[in-house]
Amino acid sequence: MLSVTRRTRRPLATAAAALVLTGCATVPARSTVPSSPQAQDELLRTAERTLVVRCLAARDLTLPDTAPARPPAPAEDRRLQAALFGTGPRELSLTLATGHTVTAHTDGCVAAARQNLYGDQTRWFRAQVTVDNLRAEAQARMKDDPAHRAALDRWTRCAAPPGRPRPERPGPAVAARCERESGLADVRARLEPVELAEVRALRGDQLATYRQLRTRALRRAAELSAGTTEQKGNDAS
Repeated sequence: MLSVTRRTRRPLATAAAALVLTGCATVPARSTVPSSPQAQDELLRTAERTLVVRCLAARDLTLPDTAPARPPAPAEDRRLQAALFGTGPRELSLTLATGHTVTAHTDGCVAAARQNLYGDQTRWFRAQVTVDNLRAEAQARMKDDPAHRAALDRWTRCAAPPGRPRPERPGPAVAARCERESGLADVRARLEPVELAEVRALRGDQLATYRQLRTRALRRAAELSAGTTEQKGNDAS
């Protein structure tokens, strides 16, 4: 489980659509990696879920959507959460350039699934967290630009005019209008691509690691998918 300065759990991806098999003939499975990024993401989600389900089954546990239609007792839920996400202090930690710290366990079925897929969950954790936060880092760097600071000051005066009660958070319509009137939207549109390019150059080593480990995981996920498909075909026979 990943955590950004607080203990929040990200839900696991839902299962892929069930494979429909007809007849008893078994077509030899091929471990092919799809070409589109969306299909690759789905392949990785399905493979991770398959591995998690197997890991839980070894502990006589199931995911909620495959469990009987009744709410789990508190003790059962705690046992499931511990099996999924690990227990005790989080062993992995990375503080980003934005100042936020992300942590994760190295035990639990989710961590074991990622170790199986990516081959090195510590390297994958650092690379994934870095890559997932490239845009946030670029946006944080924009705040140092004089044009951005000036536009942000104009936005603040627009959203909370002097002499009026300052809302904790302006409504969406007010925020959007002030972004246009202050020029903040235009400044961000101009600065963000530049800052993002610089951040990507700064984090080039982690980007390379991310691509390397993702390629490895896709091959492994394709092998798992092929093996599962072949096993289902044999079972249907």
